[in-house]
Amino acid sequence: MKKFFKFLLIFFIALFILSAGLYIFGYGYIFKAVKTTYLTGHKTAFIDDHTYFDNRLIKNGDSIQEWVLHKSYNEVDPTSTLDSLNRELGTAAFLIIKNDSLWFEQYYAGYDEYSRTNSFSMAKSITTALMFKAIQDGYLENINQPVSDFFPRFDKDLSLGDLSSMASGLNWNENYYNPFASTARAYFDDNIREQVLALEVVEQPGKEFEYLSGNTQLLGMVLEKATGKNLSQYLSESFWEPLGMNDNALWQLDSEESGMEKAYCCIASNARNFGKLGKLFENYGLWDGKQILDSNFVAIASQPRFKESPYYGYGFWLSDFKDKQIFYMRGVLGQYVIMIPEDDLVIVRLGKALIGKNKDDKHYKDFYMYIEETYKMLENAS
Repeated sequence: MKKFFKFLLIFFIALFILSAGLYIFGYGYIFKAVKTTYLTGHKTAFIDDHTYFDNRLIKNGDSIQEWVLHKSYNEVDPTSTLDSLNRELGTAAFLIIKNDSLWFEQYYAGYDEYSRTNSFSMAKSITTALMFKAIQDGYLENINQPVSDFFPRFDKDLSLGDLSSMASGLNWNENYYNPFASTARAYFDDNIREQVLALEVVEQPGKEFEYLSGNTQLLGMVLEKATGKNLSQYLSESFWEPLGMNDNALWQLDSEESGMEKAYCCIASNARNFGKLGKLFENYGLWDGKQILDSNFVAIASQPRFKESPYYGYGFWLSDFKDKQIFYMRGVLGQYVIMIPEDDLVIVRLGKALIGKNKDDKHYKDFYMYIEETYKMLENAS
C-alpha cells in the first residue's frame, strides 16, 4: 500500500511539474485543447465546436431574402453514389443552386436549414472578399499596399496580396496535429494578435505559394486597423445585410478579453447563408441587380497568381475539373462552396469528414465526386 501511495505522490508531482512547465513556456492552451476535443469525444476540431469558444455575432439585416425555390426543387433524387458519400462522410447539408434558385437541398443526421456549423478555412475566402471590399470602400489602396503601412515591424516587401495569395514568407507552422505548432496555438490560445505579431518574414514575399493560416490572420488584423471595425461588424455591413442572410452567424474569437476573430477560420452559419456568398461570387459580385463587390475583384481572386500553383488564386482554391473554370471555398473537414460560373452553378457541402487527396493533387477526392454526382443529377433532370 505504501508503494501505491508513493507512486501516486510521484505521479501527481510529475503532473504538476509538467503542467507548470507548459504554462511557463506558453503552452497552457494545450489544456483547453484537450478539454475541447478529447474530453468531448473528438480527436481534433469539429463542426459543432463553436459552443466551446467565445464568439461575436455577425448580424443580419431587417430584410431577409428567402431563397427562391426552383420549379424542379428536390424533384431529382441524389444519385446512389452521392447519397452513400454523404452518409459515410457525415454530411450535415448538401445544396445545389442553379441559376438564381435552390434546385436541390438535403440535410442529414438531425441538421437542418437553420443549423450553424463551423466553416473552418472557408473563412479565408471570406476574409479575402472583405479585403477587396475594403479596397472598394476606400479603406485600403490596393492589393499591392504594404502590410508595413499598418504594422511597421514587417518587411516592406510584404503586401496585402501576398497574404491573400499565400505567398508571405512568414515563419508560421501550419501543422494541424502538432499541439505545439502555430495553428493549434491560434485555435486554442487567448491572444492571437500577440502570436501573429511575433512572426518574422523568413522568405522573400510574393515569390511562391505556401498555405499558411497566419497569412489570413494578419490580413484580418490589417482590416481591423484600416476600417476601425471588428471583422464581424464589417462582414455584417458588407455582405450579411446586403445579401439578406436568413439569420445571424457567429465568428469564433480567441478570447473575450482580446476579442479578435480567427480570420483564418471558424464562421459558424448554415448552408443557405453560405450558398448566398457562393452565388454572389459566382455572379462576380452582382446580387439582386446591385453590384455589391466589384467584378474585377472576383476575376482577380478566381485566377491563379503563380503559374507554378494553378490551384490557388487570392483566397480561393481553383480547379479545371471537367474542363470547367471552378473556384471554391474549402474547410478542413470537407466544407465546400463550389462555384462554376459558366453553368451558373453553386454546390454547398457542410459536414464532418472528407476523403484524402492523392499525393500530387491539391484537391480532395470527395471534391471531385460532389461535382461529378451533381452533374449526373442535372442530366437526370433533363
